[in-house]
Amino acid sequence: MPQSSTEPKRKPARALNRWSMGTLSVLQIVSLAVILIALNYLAATHYTRIDLSRQADYTLSPATQRYLKDPVLSGRKKPIQWIMAFRHSSPFYERVRAIAEEYVRLSNGKIQLEVVDPLRSSDRTQQVTAAYGLSLAQDLMIMDARTDEGPVSSEDKSGNHILNPNVKLVLADDLAVFTTTEGKRKISGFQGEDVLTARLVESIEGRARKMVFLADKSRIDAEGETSPAKSLLGTLQFQNIELQGINLSGLDEIPADAEGVALVAPKYDFTDAEIAVLERYWSRPRAALLVLLKPGETPPKLRTFLRGYGVTPRRDRVIALDKKRIDTTARGVFTFGVDFTKDLAGQATVFEGATSSLEVREGAEDLMNKQINPVGLIQAAEGFWGETKFGEKDTAFDAKEDNSPPLYLAACVTRGAASNDRAAADTSRMVVISNTDFLDPKTQRAENIDFLASSANWLMNRQSLAGIGPRSLGTYKLPILEAQVSFINRVNLFFLPAFLVLIGTFVWSSRRA
Repeated sequence: MPQSSTEPKRKPARALNRWSMGTLSVLQIVSLAVILIALNYLAATHYTRIDLSRQADYTLSPATQRYLKDPVLSGRKKPIQWIMAFRHSSPFYERVRAIAEEYVRLSNGKIQLEVVDPLRSSDRTQQVTAAYGLSLAQDLMIMDARTDEGPVSSEDKSGNHILNPNVKLVLADDLAVFTTTEGKRKISGFQGEDVLTARLVESIEGRARKMVFLADKSRIDAEGETSPAKSLLGTLQFQNIELQGINLSGLDEIPADAEGVALVAPKYDFTDAEIAVLERYWSRPRAALLVLLKPGETPPKLRTFLRGYGVTPRRDRVIALDKKRIDTTARGVFTFGVDFTKDLAGQATVFEGATSSLEVREGAEDLMNKQINPVGLIQAAEGFWGETKFGEKDTAFDAKEDNSPPLYLAACVTRGAASNDRAAADTSRMVVISNTDFLDPKTQRAENIDFLASSANWLMNRQSLAGIGPRSLGTYKLPILEAQVSFINRVNLFFLPAFLVLIGTFVWSSRRA
């Protein structure tokens, strides 16, 4: 049949321009590659680290973070070298490496980390042992904070090998907390950040700060490994402060190399000559006094000395009434008075045992004229008062005889031009705490130990280390009955494999169908 003249004519198909299509494809691939490279570059240089662990185990404490940004570290020309010589099989390898990398990141390149496996990198291990004269028989970390190319080690008169004061070692066992139960020594916790920060400070400073302890005027329990004296010593050691006992009796002067004086629970009074020695020390530039008082037992002459600088220990007992029951456990709140407690400001704390109150003459004109500035650090919570007749019947607040709020449980004093940047470093500093029972490990609280550590660092003119300190990580046991263990084993050995076989059978059957 002839084609109708009215039927539209089809246009011939246009030939494909393969060149233009290929060019467009290449441009798209190149553009995608450029975008991916740019995104990878931005992600590598601009990122945010998020610690998703339950208790932020890999996040450094505010005190450590502040120290890593301090000019003592950020102003160094030569970075500090960390050599982590740990076997991959070490139980602490991953945790120590993660924390060490966080130090490196926050130091902005002032700490450089090298990880060496003694079993896999034998050549590098030999170089390290030769350079530092060490035997890597156990896992350890080397911190080398030398500012020059001086010798790594030297020998004493007896031929003993002594490392440079700016080279410190961290043994793997130092990072663990051990407990002994039934004659067996087990790891019960991890204190990696505590130890690493302490050794970092030691390596930078090259020596421990010396604080003398007035042993003949102090009364603190030193018996046993968990005594309050051991707790005080350990807390100060973690701040690179060495506590050395001396007797004040017979001294003409506090030793010139003493960078602080600690007086703990004084019971017996001072002589005029001893108070004169303490006065002369306090008159020095950069004097530092740490005074921990027993409630109601402050010797008269020491009380007069403290009152002259705006802090008067009262002869009372801080108590409250809770449903007609006397509450002798003092509760308080950290104040916003000074910078070294700003991380703790506003937080509540508890002082177990007996506590007396302190009268703090903040802003007193006669003291300000002498450049003396007392400040309350811990204020008793609402409802507490200073009972002057503690132990008598029918205890109740008497406005005429008892001490009314505000009551302070701790205070500090600065003597000198603390507000003048040039003279601030030469000010004398004092911290007074009206409780010693908080040192007892049985009643110890983390915030009080942080406060003590911050106070010690403030006294040593190390404000950057003040604040909330590191937390030790503990190990926990999950109590499971034998029947529960048996059920879990059956689930793992039978039910889970059977469930997977059932799913596989279903998939195979559906595909065949």
